[in-house]
Amino acid sequence: MKFEDLFSEVGGFGPFQARVLLLICIPRIITPWQFLLHNFMAAVPPHHCALQDQDGFGNLTEEERLLVSIPREPDGTLSSCKMYREPQWHLLENSIWGPPNNSTWGPPNTSTWEPPNASLQGCQHGWTYDHSQFTSTIATQWDLVCGRKWMNQASASFFFMGVTLGAIIFGYLSDRYGRRNMLLVSFITTTFFAAISAGATSYPMFAVARTICGVGLTGLIIISIALVVEWTDVKHRNFCGTISSIPWTLGNMALALLAFLIRDWRWLLLAASSPCVLAIVFWWWVPESARWLLTQQRADDAHRYLSKCAIMNGRTDFPTKTTPEMIQKKVTVENRVYFYWDLVKTRRLRMITLWAGILWFGVPFTYYGISFRITGFSLNPYLTHFIFGVIEFPAKVGVYLVLDHIGRRHCQGWSLILAGSSIAVNMAIPTEYGIARSVIAILGKGFSEAAFTTAFLYTAELYPTVLRQTGLGFTSFVARIASATAPLVMLFEDSWVLLPSLIFSVVALVCGSVAFLLPETTHVHLPETIEDVEGDRNNTAFPHSQRDGQNGISLTDMCQEEGLGRKTSLPDNLSHSKEAAHPKSASCANGGLQSQATASSSGGHRPVGGALSECEQSSRNHETPAERAPEDK
Repeated sequence: MKFEDLFSEVGGFGPFQARVLLLICIPRIITPWQFLLHNFMAAVPPHHCALQDQDGFGNLTEEERLLVSIPREPDGTLSSCKMYREPQWHLLENSIWGPPNNSTWGPPNTSTWEPPNASLQGCQHGWTYDHSQFTSTIATQWDLVCGRKWMNQASASFFFMGVTLGAIIFGYLSDRYGRRNMLLVSFITTTFFAAISAGATSYPMFAVARTICGVGLTGLIIISIALVVEWTDVKHRNFCGTISSIPWTLGNMALALLAFLIRDWRWLLLAASSPCVLAIVFWWWVPESARWLLTQQRADDAHRYLSKCAIMNGRTDFPTKTTPEMIQKKVTVENRVYFYWDLVKTRRLRMITLWAGILWFGVPFTYYGISFRITGFSLNPYLTHFIFGVIEFPAKVGVYLVLDHIGRRHCQGWSLILAGSSIAVNMAIPTEYGIARSVIAILGKGFSEAAFTTAFLYTAELYPTVLRQTGLGFTSFVARIASATAPLVMLFEDSWVLLPSLIFSVVALVCGSVAFLLPETTHVHLPETIEDVEGDRNNTAFPHSQRDGQNGISLTDMCQEEGLGRKTSLPDNLSHSKEAAHPKSASCANGGLQSQATASSSGGHRPVGGALSECEQSSRNHETPAERAPEDK
């Protein structure tokens, strides 16, 4: 029998699952604080070349010194990266050598004019920054502007490179050593290296610490998703998947307020990382995945967690009627060790991995392409970021309402296509229409969030339990490559201002179309083994209780029958129909469970090439193709 049959006896969704969901959701609030902190921590305030005191300036005011030393942009603002090699005294009104003594003149209307022989150079003495918006950022801390502008954008890429590496590490280790243990490692790693980042004394030190912080944060994300999915039945999986993503939205909105109140990047980084300490405390109440424990042949631990789940959900008779030995014998599991190359060994799993990888490049690439651009609209960056967070609520509600009706595949594909279309539409709107551009950008952010919310749940349903964390690790790896690339794409605006938007739009449209190549998983039980994926999931993944109404045989009933030494029989209505269709099956009823227990005790599956008994062969001959488990991969 499948784990889903056992899970229905302890309560597929109840107070136990609600507690797991709460414990997982609380630490997930900090994930947007770390992922989107770049918007404020690395913000670049208005700046211009710093000027040294020179005797030739005499009694010139600061405004007059800037006039003769710094060229102007076409919009009248001071150049951020250029200065005159020599003071341009002729820009002072009615004077060739300088202003008259005690003059009260102001800059002339022709201050943007430059003579043909005006010689420019880069900033020689550093930069002067406008601190009215930000007290301190990493850009002002280490002068990451102009020729060093790429280093500022690279700080986000370094973080996402760490997230990429963490996807590989935690995806494999959590399948090998357990979800719960690796979740604690991720909490500790994130907390420690976030503190190191805040106290960094140089840019290289900051970059390395942020990279390792990204490694730890990935474990929190992919492990929490797997725990929520693996402790929830198929009926409530959509609800829990949506609810578990709400902390991201709350954290996203709270980040705007946090950044507004804390304008210094060091204190902001510490404040954004401090909840990890609270997450370490909550970790003690987080349960291990019972599905994973059974794949590791740890039936005692699985029974202990399942008993806690049953008692909390009001199924108090489960611990006394079911023993670890019964679970070990009756539940079909695989106990072999899997690696990343197992994702591409079989045909269907190989195609799922390919299409999911392409999809997962487009989802975060589009999301962060929109999220990292909070300037250029009619609102200030704090309000823009806050509204970008608010729009995620209706996006999540929309996903919850339509996901079970139109299916995962259509929701995933169309949400990403609409996000890319929004970016394309904004390219055609002139910059002077700030309100219209803001509305379209907010809608695009909502569609990109819908794509992200669907992707986490959809991907967890595509992979079997024995490879779920490995599959999530792979897709997260691809996603973080896209996330690391998105900030660097923004540098292309120096060549053509619309080029980044064009790239984000095309990628979203292409990757959204790929989603329609993936299999549908709506109302389908989670696959436990690779054979479940390679077979017809719509038939083999459902337990008998789903296919035959409410007349399926529960594990407790089977165990009770076995414990009393009686043979197990089918309910009357099913036994009559079975006997009528397969006359020989009635004579095999006595030995059916014993044969199944023998196969389960040998590792969860019958050895390859093992002979079938007469009863099993008879049953096998009368199975329909949908009932028969696939033998060829």
